[in-house]
Amino acid sequence: MTNPFPTPDSLDTDAGFSPAPSISQAANYLRAAAGEKAREFIHSAETRASALKERAVESAQQFRESASEKAHHLKETAADQWEDTRVKAKELQVTAEDYIRQNPTKCVISALGLGFLIGLIVRR
Repeated sequence: MTNPFPTPDSLDTDAGFSPAPSISQAANYLRAAAGEKAREFIHSAETRASALKERAVESAQQFRESASEKAHHLKETAADQWEDTRVKAKELQVTAEDYIRQNPTKCVISALGLGFLIGLIVRR
């Protein structure tokens, strides 16, 4: 019984077949292929890292803009509230001064009574 599959030595080199490569040639071929795959992997990783960096920069920029807008809004709100508080304090001062001018005796007696009570509390 004959072998239906040709061995590497029995292939006709004139027909375009080449003899089987040696082990060192195969190792060199594998080394070159592995090097090429490594370069492709590195290039792919660099591309993905660059895209990730761009997305991170864009996200940071959006976060910075959003934080800046919110800080500006809070600053305006605080300024408005401060102005309202200042106006109310001024109105309270004016109202208190008017009341004291209209009722000086009542205010002095109230102040003396309050001072006396605070003195008693502190003494204990």
